[in-house]
Amino acid sequence: MKRTIYLEDLPLDEAWETFTAALKDIGLWEPLASEKVGIAEAHDRITAEAIWARISSPHYHASAMDGFAIRARDSEGATETNPIILTLVEPSDVEPVADRPAQAVNTGHPLPPWANAVVMIEHTQQVEDSEGQRAIEIRAALPPWHHVRPMGEDMVATELVLPANHRLRPVDLGALAGSGHATVSVYRQPRVAIIPTGSELVAVEKAADTELTPGQIIEYNSIVLAAQVEKWGGLATRWPIVPDRYEEILSAVKETARDYDLILINAGSSAGSEDFSAHVVQATGQLLVHGVAIRPGHPVILGMIDGLDARQEQRIVPVIGVPGYPVSAALTGEIFVEPLLARWLGQIPDKPTIIEATSTRKIASHTGDDDFVRVAVGQVGNQILVTPISRGAGVITSLVRADGIVRIPRFSEGIGAGSKVKVHLYRSPVDIGRTIMAIGSHDLTLDLLAQFLATRTLGIRLSSANVGSLGGLIALRRGEAHLAGSHLLDPVTGEYNVSYIERYLPENPTFLITLVGREQGWIVPSGNPMKLSSWADAANPDVQIINRQRGAGTRVLLDYELNRLSIDPNSVRGYEREEYTHLAVAAAVASGAANAGLGIYAAARALNLHFVPLATERYDLVIPQAHYESELLQPLLDLLEDEEFQATVAALPGYDVSLMGQRVIDD
Repeated sequence: MKRTIYLEDLPLDEAWETFTAALKDIGLWEPLASEKVGIAEAHDRITAEAIWARISSPHYHASAMDGFAIRARDSEGATETNPIILTLVEPSDVEPVADRPAQAVNTGHPLPPWANAVVMIEHTQQVEDSEGQRAIEIRAALPPWHHVRPMGEDMVATELVLPANHRLRPVDLGALAGSGHATVSVYRQPRVAIIPTGSELVAVEKAADTELTPGQIIEYNSIVLAAQVEKWGGLATRWPIVPDRYEEILSAVKETARDYDLILINAGSSAGSEDFSAHVVQATGQLLVHGVAIRPGHPVILGMIDGLDARQEQRIVPVIGVPGYPVSAALTGEIFVEPLLARWLGQIPDKPTIIEATSTRKIASHTGDDDFVRVAVGQVGNQILVTPISRGAGVITSLVRADGIVRIPRFSEGIGAGSKVKVHLYRSPVDIGRTIMAIGSHDLTLDLLAQFLATRTLGIRLSSANVGSLGGLIALRRGEAHLAGSHLLDPVTGEYNVSYIERYLPENPTFLITLVGREQGWIVPSGNPMKLSSWADAANPDVQIINRQRGAGTRVLLDYELNRLSIDPNSVRGYEREEYTHLAVAAAVASGAANAGLGIYAAARALNLHFVPLATERYDLVIPQAHYESELLQPLLDLLEDEEFQATVAALPGYDVSLMGQRVIDD
């Protein structure tokens, strides 16, 4: 076999573009196929599709304490000097016979249908009632729903639990189970074969029991590479050591091409007389790159293998020839393997935290290569300093001790002592810089925005907090959010949001962008048994409503209509009981906690409830100018003009997208 020379010493960016272009040509630059796995085995896997709650959590009104379920009205007037006695009853699906019943419940037990509060056991005393029946004595009044976890407190059926392309954490598994899912669709893990080559290599298992002779080297690159692959979400298989014989390396590559998504040939990528990796790639497929202008890691090989699968069908498998020096091998994994695996798993490549620091020493560099220098990082006073550590490509401990990497660009002569450098930290905090914070009014469209962003952008995440429209404007004023959802009706002008922005954000240049028009109305049980038809029905003494929290646009709308009809809010049953989302209002009606609530049509439809339309409103996004012009928000703003996104929102009942993306205020 002839000695191999470098075909071309390509710059790093060009080498990577050559490799990815070849992957795109054969359809290998997309996420891998999905598979269903049990949630107990799904930790750290990547969701392949959005997951929506199948059931509400809890799916019944549950006691939050050990104690006694009671009717809150039966406790009215109870004081230390005027205790009230409640008769203990057995569990029953019907209204109890006792005038003032109480039923023993433990934490998590369902409330009997007649109860709406729980008194803690330590706040009671066992007594007998006037007829000698077992009873409890209480000495304080309880408000409705005291110590009760209402249906849907955690999650409401049809609510977005997790978006696609989301790495599953332990808490996410609990959320999946709690929302009724036993399995989850995740991307298949990439299968990576690692073939160590070299007649001088000794397996670490054998080396532990054998005294090494000069020239023998413990093989551990495959261990490092396999651990990297596993860390990055792949499934690694370490092949037995293959001697430096062309035919044996060729046979190993052909065999791994049958079942694996990526092949890593470790060592044999240089230009020595026993370096056969480039020849093997040429003989079995296409050699794309042999030699990249980086140090360490110069003799990298990138190519494609033409293989046959178990059914003898043609398949193409990417191959990377990894240099044999351990530092070069590890950095090759970071530079080439990690971004490829990330792409296959629907993720963006790892973005380490970058800080600016001052070099304590001069760092020389090869002018023709991108130089990756391992450094130790420390802080002295207010100054962050970096110190280069041993740069030998075979010094694995330099990676163990490194706190970060300084990349010196090609054609640079190095860095002088005292120079400012950018450090890519290994010991980095979680990067939250690509999270859009939305605080304000709840709307189902925000869930769809989150899903579309996760699918389209592979990295930008929308995190929403539902605090009501006014709460969102206050959060913007404090600099706590990128945007707020708002639908605040001005009772004087009949306009939405404008006057409130002038009042709460007078010195903040702000854009007001229409998201949707939507129908508001009564959410009532199926069939509308109370025959609700207008705002005036709020005054019906037989109607028990569920309200939204203070500052919510829906609450503002209700107050406006009650005032217009001269209805005293104190006369509206349930006016004081609040929920924070439209779905929570629908859940309260579905559970029987209320027989009406003001909300949007889509929330009623989600839980198969009846909807009585009362008004059409405009729901806007309030975005400070500084955030509106940022790169972070651009993908979200682009979605407002996306036909697929608009069609998805328009399919929600009661939604109008005709004005989506239009500017109401353009500062």
